[in-house]
Amino acid sequence: MIKLSFPKELAGYLLEGNTAKAWKAIEQQKQLSLLDTYHEIITPAMQHVGFLWENNEISVADEHLATVTCDFIISRLAHARLGKEKQHSRRAMFLCLEGEQHYIGLKMVNSLFKENGWETKYFGSDLPAEFVVKSAEAWNPEVIGLSVSIVYHLPKLNEYITELGKLPKPPVIIVGGRLSDQYDLRPYCSEDTMILKDLIEMRDWLKNEQTTSKQDAAF
Repeated sequence: MIKLSFPKELAGYLLEGNTAKAWKAIEQQKQLSLLDTYHEIITPAMQHVGFLWENNEISVADEHLATVTCDFIISRLAHARLGKEKQHSRRAMFLCLEGEQHYIGLKMVNSLFKENGWETKYFGSDLPAEFVVKSAEAWNPEVIGLSVSIVYHLPKLNEYITELGKLPKPPVIIVGGRLSDQYDLRPYCSEDTMILKDLIEMRDWLKNEQTTSKQDAAF
């Protein structure tokens, strides 16, 4: 069982930029699945960093250092846990809307899709809609994950979803990010858009997709 203080301890290492201590702390919980490590440790640690920044207890430089350190830890963790690449049968793209810089959650989602056998392209932060559409036209992903964390970017969310819906083979659009748990995003989305509030909902959606895919393959 994870102590309530553990994510705050990890947050302290991230704010120090101490990759060695942060990794050692993660390794102490190696009995957890990749999803649980993300959901129960890394996510609350970064939420604590965000809380400190919003309350002016740390500077924007501190927040950036914590983010970059967390990025390194996620990359190392995914490499250690995923091991040999699985055979890919389905494709997914992940990106933040133009102007969006909060990409850590999206990066975790990307690695969880890979863990479940998906071929992915992870574009990170700040990708304009025109380049998303061009990439989707060329690669034909079944799923595109969009991350939005800033309220005044919500009109852009509608633009992305509308343009992607015009593709010859429209992908399933998944929307996540901090706002998905704080605001009603439905007015900015199409009827078919999936709005997932956290990694647990994403896991459940993935399980359902895998079940449906196997059932379809049987016919």
